[in-house]
Amino acid sequence: MSKNSTAVPFNGTSAQKEELLKVIAEKKDDKGALMPVLQKAQDIYGYLPIEVQKIISDEMNIPLEKIYGVATFYSQFSLNPKGKYKISVCLGTACYVKGSGDIYNKLQEKLGIESGGCTPDGKFSLEACRCIGACGLAPVLTVNDEVYGRLTVDDVDSILAKYAE
Repeated sequence: MSKNSTAVPFNGTSAQKEELLKVIAEKKDDKGALMPVLQKAQDIYGYLPIEVQKIISDEMNIPLEKIYGVATFYSQFSLNPKGKYKISVCLGTACYVKGSGDIYNKLQEKLGIESGGCTPDGKFSLEACRCIGACGLAPVLTVNDEVYGRLTVDDVDSILAKYAE
């Protein structure tokens, strides 16, 4: 972690752990069970923090390194929590040429988080993505399912303000 990133503390519930243990018990003897268990764990918790990976490792008798390797290899898994508002900035060619990199940098600065990070209050998470298919609106970002196009760095404050309430 860099000096200006903030960690969101893990706050899993006993109900979530119980649900995860049930899934593991049902699948642990199946060949190739790790992927479905990780997918279900992410459904339960919203992401795969080290605490959850450790439970899976202990219960399935699989080295933590292997679980971490699978979780970091596949893009469907996240090791960081997602915010209530998931901001994704397109850094595909058309958007990047038109300034999406500057917009992305401004968002990191304003939110105080880096790529893949989540604000400590759990409100915003930020990630970069490749082409979302809205090249005619470049540069583009999405907040959850809402698309914002033809952006400039000056638009960042008003977009964040819309979700800040």
